[in-house]
Formats: sequence, structure tokens, C-alpha cells
Amino acid sequence: MAMTLDGTNGVTFNDASLQGAAASPYVLKNRIINGDMRIDQRNAGASVTNTTTNTYTLDRWQYQSNQSSKFTVQQNAGSVTPPAGFTNYLGVTSTSAYTITSGDNIVITQPIEGYNIADLAWGTASAKTVTLSFWVRSSLTGTFGGSICNSSGARSYPYSYTISSANTWEQKTITITGDTSGTWLTTNGIGMYLFLSLGTGSTYTGTAGAWAGSFYASATGATSVVGTNGATFYITGVQLEIGTSATPFERRLYNQELANCQRYCYRVSYTGSGTPVGAGFWSNATLVATACKLATTMRAAPTLSYSAIGDIQCLDRDAAWRAGASSLVINEAGTDVVNVGVVCTTGSTQGFGTVMEVRGSTGWLQFSSEL
Repeated sequence: MAMTLDGTNGVTFNDASLQGAAASPYVLKNRIINGDMRIDQRNAGASVTNTTTNTYTLDRWQYQSNQSSKFTVQQNAGSVTPPAGFTNYLGVTSTSAYTITSGDNIVITQPIEGYNIADLAWGTASAKTVTLSFWVRSSLTGTFGGSICNSSGARSYPYSYTISSANTWEQKTITITGDTSGTWLTTNGIGMYLFLSLGTGSTYTGTAGAWAGSFYASATGATSVVGTNGATFYITGVQLEIGTSATPFERRLYNQELANCQRYCYRVSYTGSGTPVGAGFWSNATLVATACKLATTMRAAPTLSYSAIGDIQCLDRDAAWRAGASSLVINEAGTDVVNVGVVCTTGSTQGFGTVMEVRGSTGWLQFSSEL
């Protein structure tokens, strides 16, 4: 049987039938990481009350707010049934009836790494159109807003969408013409922000559906979630893809999505017994140098944080655990391996090997290279 091979379109047989080309498993469709809200390394489902410090909650999802104690964020808040095909969602609950002023800006955001949007060619004449889609449920109805913005805030596209029925999951789709102006980073910095507004003042709102040369986080006239005490705002299935229409949500294997998140945050938590973090040696009687292999290549050399110094312990040659003292620091940091120095309360023998573990019952150690 005669046939024509075409790497783009597939195989055409002599009866004119077509076997389409298989999609490449390496094509990146959804530019959002953890869009189905499965990964929550930091809080493991616990509720977080907002402060005025930009804070990551569920992996890759950050709140930004110039007002504190106005809402909580929690994976699966309220324990409602997610849309079909999903098991998790990000839930926001308003904790007061706050009246937004002109300079307020309260949002949920995902900063997207420049490497992951480089092919959009934004800032050039070849800029590609993208479509944002998501499932949303709120106790409020009306017009809601958000925006897409570049890293400097000099270019933004406010968008709006309508929630028609209270406490009902609805899928929303917003198509955005690619921006031919401005600077959109294509490195490991912030390529773009996706904003979902919970309450934004007039200073930071603009006309929906058009590019602007100013920083806007939401569309003019959008509903304020934090304006109603006890109001809820739940979201999942967030996808940003090239094209003029939404396609089914890209479902990645759990280990793939976890690794995607660990590029920005890698947390080792106590698991009921000592949880190894790294191995090393006693460089003197009380100081340990430990090599910690990171779970995946991180975006940049990470910073270190931990629950409490006593939760990090090192094994002595006599199998005794030496509690951490007043110091736990990164001596040398790469994107794949980190050298951590630990000063211990009781000593060992210089040159002997050791293992560093998280041993406190609520202990954790975290490496972060968030955007």
C-alpha cells in the first residue's frame, strides 16, 4: 500500500485516509503549575490567614495583600465536592467585611517563570494568543476580575468573568491576544503574573479586554470577595495555553507535578521517624558539613528555612543524635546540591561520617527558590 509520510500531519494512505501524528509527550501545553491544586508541601491542607507579606500557600500559588487578616487560604476549604475529574481546589474564605479603598490590592497570583512562556513571543510582532480557563465556585455572584501582567508591571491585561449561580462550580474561559509591546522575560525570572482578584481598588483596576501600559491587577467594577464576611471563592483546573479556545485540562502524573513544584520549593518533613536530608562528616568536634541532594534542579540556588533548630539533628558515631544548636546555614549552594553546616549542642569526633535528619515531630526543613 502506498503512503505519504508527513512529520507534521501524520501518514496519508493511498485511499486518502489519514493517521494523524501523535502528540509529543514533551510539548508543554499548560503554563500553570499545580493548576489542579494537588500539591501543598508547606501546609498539608492547613488553613493560612493572610498577612501583608507576600506568601505562598498551595504550591506555586501566592497571595499578595496590603491588608492583613482579611481572608484565609486552604486546600479544599469548606470540603465541597470539586468539579468532575478533580480532587482538590484552592479555597479562599473572607474573614471580615472589608471596604476596599483606592490603593488596596488583594489577589491570588501565580508568577510564571520566563522559560515557560518564551515561545509565546510576547513583546514581538509574532506574539501568540493564549486562552485562560478554570473552574470557579463562590458564595457571591456577579462580575469578577483578574489580569495578566509582565514582571515590571508596565504591561497588563485586565480581564473579567461572570459567576452566575452561587455555590455552583462554573467553568470560565478568557482569550487574550498576545502582547506585541513591552518586555516579557524569557529567562528564569518572572515571565508573567496571573492575578485573580479578591478585592482591588481603583488605582489598580482598568478596562477589561485590552492591553494597558500600566499595572492593573483586575478589571474595573469587579466584585470584592473580602467585602463580604464569610464569602467563599474556590478555584481549580487553572490552565493557560496557546490558542483561541480552551482544551481539556492537561493532567500530569503526580510525580511530574510534584517535581515541577519542587523546582521552586522543596520541603522535607518529619514522617514518623527520622527523615534523612543529607549525609556528611564532622568537620570539627561540634560542626557538621552535610551534602543535601535536592529533589530536582531548582530554579536558582535556594535559601534555607526550618521549623526549629532542635528539629534538625545529626548522628554521632555511637548512634546518638546530637540536637541542632544555634546555627543551621547554607555553606555553599547550587541548584542540584546544597552544602549545609550544622552546629550541634554536643560534640563528636572530627572526620567521622554523619547523617542529618528531620527528627522533631512537627519538624521540617525547606529549600526555596521561588519567583
